[in-house]
This record gives sequence, structure tokens and C-alpha cells, in this order.
Amino acid sequence: MLKICLLLGLFLVRPDMYAAGDNYLQRVAAKKEIAWLTVEEAMEKMEKEKRPILIDLYTDWCGWCKVMDKETYSNGKVIAYIEENFYPVKLNAETRKVISFRGREFKYKPEYKVNEFAALLTQGNLSYPSTIILPADGTPPQTIPGYLKVPDMELVLRYFGDGHYGKTDFQAYHKSFKNTWN
Repeated sequence: MLKICLLLGLFLVRPDMYAAGDNYLQRVAAKKEIAWLTVEEAMEKMEKEKRPILIDLYTDWCGWCKVMDKETYSNGKVIAYIEENFYPVKLNAETRKVISFRGREFKYKPEYKVNEFAALLTQGNLSYPSTIILPADGTPPQTIPGYLKVPDMELVLRYFGDGHYGKTDFQAYHKSFKNTWN
């Protein structure tokens, strides 16, 4: 009887430990942060092993950027997939640091309150947050503006990370895509 009471008490205290299809210990072990790189570090790694670069373009004052950090970039499945398939870069669009990229230097422009690199990546269509994918083949950056929930992020990550970009039209891919992350 004591064992049943203890087990029942455990269930009542932490019902999420026993959620269907979910392993509490795996979730706890997987909970970590993305190891964000600088643009320069990502480019160095790219020389050794080709992978797309994922850039989280944000600003310090952007509320949705903070929500995306808290809700999307803290999800264990998102973290694991990004770290396995991309070189992740967190870039403040308003950084005053000089950014070196493909032999060019990009500086902060006070008249626009933005770093030139952020403007280049977004073709001047600045929106925060923005998820930018630099494909490994050197084709132009692909910018996805706005807040992405985990299922939306899964769609984007798998399109680029699983090699569909450049081979399958995004709309066709989206129609056949089945989300598995929540």
C-alpha cells in the first residue's frame, strides 16, 4: 500500500514525467542551450565541413526575439537539430562590431542604426526576429522574417537541413510536410 501511495504521490506531483510518448529523463538531459557562433567562426567551420549557416537576427529591444529565444530556441529538438545540421549564429542587427564575411568588412551605420551585414542579409527588409539561412552551396541568403513557433521552425530547418532546398519547391514541400515537434 505504501508503494502505491508513493507512486501515486509522485504522479500527482510531476504528471509531466509520465506523459504519453515523452521521456522525462531524455527531456531533462536534452535541455541545454545552442552553442551560438560568430559569423567568422561559422565561416571557419564551413571551410572544414559544408553545412548551411542559420542566423538568428535580433535586436536587444525586440520583444518577439526574446519570446523566440525562450520558446523556440530552448526546445530540445530544435537545439539538437540545429547543432547537428547547421552552424548557428546569433547576430544583433545593431552590433557596432565589424563583421568580416567573404573578404568584406561590414560596419555599423549610425544613420540607419544597423550593421551593414544585417541589411545585406535581409536585402534591406529588416524585420526582427528573422531567421536567415546561408545555404552551404553559396547561393543567396534565404530570409524568413518574424517569430517562428517550434512547428514552423521544424518546417524551415528540415527543408534546408534535410537537403530539400534547391531540389524541391518550398510550397510543394510545405504541403507534404508532417510536423513531429511540438
